[in-house]
Amino acid sequence: MESQGSGAQGSGTQGDARGSDGGASRDRRPHSVYSVGTEPDVQSSLANQRTALSWIRTGLALVAGGVALTTVASTADFSVLLDAVAIVACLGGGALALAALASWAANERALRLGEPLPRPHALPWLVGGAVVVGLVLAANAVIQLVRR
Repeated sequence: MESQGSGAQGSGTQGDARGSDGGASRDRRPHSVYSVGTEPDVQSSLANQRTALSWIRTGLALVAGGVALTTVASTADFSVLLDAVAIVACLGGGALALAALASWAANERALRLGEPLPRPHALPWLVGGAVVVGLVLAANAVIQLVRR
């Protein structure tokens, strides 16, 4: 029992010697995020992480959709259009995953520094891309109907 008490006391002293975060910021990467400010509220930090993971998951779904479209394009009459949409989906998915990482880092730094969160940079591009792809596909559908 006595060794447990001294162990707890020793670890508290060791934690105090390493700083207020117990030296965790030196071990955490990326250093550009974790080396600034103070440890933020855990709920805010985890919410930021969940949001980034959701954007990455959306990017992966776009890439998977692009791969599926290339398979369908080989059997369709309008394979050039499907290949173009597949390329846009794959590139957009990769770009969205990179944007999620950049947004997570910027938001985490802002949380650590107590600053307001930066505006979302990827969201307008995502909405614009979805509108353009939707318009192109709608125009193609109209053209296909007129040809029949």
